[in-house]
Amino acid sequence: MQTITVEALKEILDAGEKINLVDVREPHEHAEFNIGGLLLPLGHVQSMQIDEIEDLKDKKVYFYCRSGNRSGQACLLLETMGFTDVVNVTGGMLAWKEKC
Repeated sequence: MQTITVEALKEILDAGEKINLVDVREPHEHAEFNIGGLLLPLGHVQSMQIDEIEDLKDKKVYFYCRSGNRSGQACLLLETMGFTDVVNVTGGMLAWKEKC
């Protein structure tokens, strides 16, 4: 699993780069504030309900949550499911709100 800072991710997004971005928080957290990622709660990843991202197994996918903990767990789980290029956004949305 790779990691990326919120500042580095913001640079990529601000440059208009097309990336695969997944939010593993709960729906109410996503509704309050998000940076455009596809919502796929960690519970879905844990129960292997990953149809929405199945086609991204061989692509770079950035995962974020509130603090970076749940997205880190999601990255580890998805690697065991065959995902080859997962990136955890360290600090999550707490860091994003503070630094970006």
